Amino acid sequence: MHILRAFALAILATAAALPSLAQPSATVISPERLSAHVKVLADASLAGRAPGGPGEAGTVDYIVAQFKALGLAPAGDAGGWTQAVPMVRFQVQPGAAFTLTAGGQSRALTETREIMAWTQRPLAHVQLAAAPLVFVGYGVTAPERGWDDFKGYDLKGKVAVFLINDPDFEAKPGEAVAGRFGGKAATYYARWTYKYEEAARRGAIGALIVHETAGAAYEWSVVTASNGDSYDVVRASPEADKPLVQGWIQRDVAVDLFMRSGLDFETLKAAARTPAFRPVELKGATFAADFAVHVDNIVSHNVIATLPGARRPAESVMFAAHWDAFGIGPADATGDTVRHGAADDAIGVAGVIELARAFSYAPRTERTLAFAAWTGEERGLLGSEYWASHPTLPLATTAANLTMDVLQTAGPSRDVVLVGAGQNSLDADLARAAAGQHRTVTPDARPERALNYRADHFSVARRGVPTLLLMGIGGGADLVDGGRAAGDRWVADYTDRCYHKPCDDWSPAWDLRGAAADVALLFDLGDDLANSSRWPDWNAGSEFKATRARTAAQRR
Repeated sequence: MHILRAFALAILATAAALPSLAQPSATVISPERLSAHVKVLADASLAGRAPGGPGEAGTVDYIVAQFKALGLAPAGDAGGWTQAVPMVRFQVQPGAAFTLTAGGQSRALTETREIMAWTQRPLAHVQLAAAPLVFVGYGVTAPERGWDDFKGYDLKGKVAVFLINDPDFEAKPGEAVAGRFGGKAATYYARWTYKYEEAARRGAIGALIVHETAGAAYEWSVVTASNGDSYDVVRASPEADKPLVQGWIQRDVAVDLFMRSGLDFETLKAAARTPAFRPVELKGATFAADFAVHVDNIVSHNVIATLPGARRPAESVMFAAHWDAFGIGPADATGDTVRHGAADDAIGVAGVIELARAFSYAPRTERTLAFAAWTGEERGLLGSEYWASHPTLPLATTAANLTMDVLQTAGPSRDVVLVGAGQNSLDADLARAAAGQHRTVTPDARPERALNYRADHFSVARRGVPTLLLMGIGGGADLVDGGRAAGDRWVADYTDRCYHKPCDDWSPAWDLRGAAADVALLFDLGDDLANSSRWPDWNAGSEFKATRARTAAQRR
């Protein structure tokens, strides 16, 4: 037995032997139990819970053991507790070389400081020599919004340079684009995943996104957190789905590149906010890459369980979070190399377990309750995407997916922060549940960060299932102790110091009363929905409404 797995199983046994807390009534979620689960899942023996890494087996075993102890039914592959998720792990090897040439001069880019680039094609070695560079603005094709950044331009054999976010993110008052993409509220076109997908669809050999903190909604340190590793699901034709090279460059690198190509970065950014924009070739500018890649085919696992419905078991309400984190990486100032992923998202998994506990002691609901812990979220929502492509429960009769990803650890609050507010009728359900706690609902304070497209609920939302996402970093909660200013300080401190870093570790100083109250909201909402015949729906104008409508005949 691997030594890390042995440690993990020892921790599991220790956690199972914790003094039994009072068994919950239907609506009581224990902060102490939440904390105990996070302490186990964030322990260094689980090595940062990387998919396919040394800590996966212990992590999965722990979650399965909790579900078994609560009397849940397995809902994975072939009647088991897990669903196998075939993945490919790509690790860029030391010594990678990246070079930009423009104005007759070459500039070698320093990996992690100036560029982060990789491949998601299963190749042992990548060589890209003097590929022409083309600026494609925001790289958006959106016929429904009357927008096309490409105008038929042929990208074959070229490297596309993209701006992050979407065309009206920095729109000035009076500009034609203002409001066309939701203003500051990001659309899916804002996401880096969309841009790489669009580059591949158009035959580009490479795709580089210019990192700007405001538009990306996170610091450069988040880009480098992968430490040269990337993951994808196994694909039949990766060369058709992925450019040879994809990655990010720092803004100052782009400014210098444009200047040496006789262009002005800010002027072209302004041009990219107009419907008339066309791709701009960076005359004489090329990009070269040369790096070795270690490719592993791995199998990671989702954990899925149910409490079958008493009257309508084919209908379901799902509660979900992701179990994975970023594994081992560079040491921080204390020497810690483990990205523990305590708040992101061990606390969400703890919430799923405690919801299962509360429901297991409550009267059986009419609809089935599903409890999922996904793998691969940090690598591109891979586990939830795989499940949504290979569901073990029918999506058409899934009434809702309720997801938790980072719950705040700073104490009780007067409100709950909802990411993706305004999308569907679940908003009203959450507001009713919050009113029952004498609390209110606060929408995501910064929708331009596209958090609504960066968590696992999106994998099922894009297939029509109404979703609701609770995410503590969606905005500062109105804390009982200190108000919204204190909530904002918690978000700033967590995101600046700890997000995707070793600092995100369990602490005995956490105050999880607010997190427990948020989990209890999902209990109340889910219990009400699972004992009803209601089918939540997307609001008019939602990009997911038409998809849901196509399966309407399967819902009574």
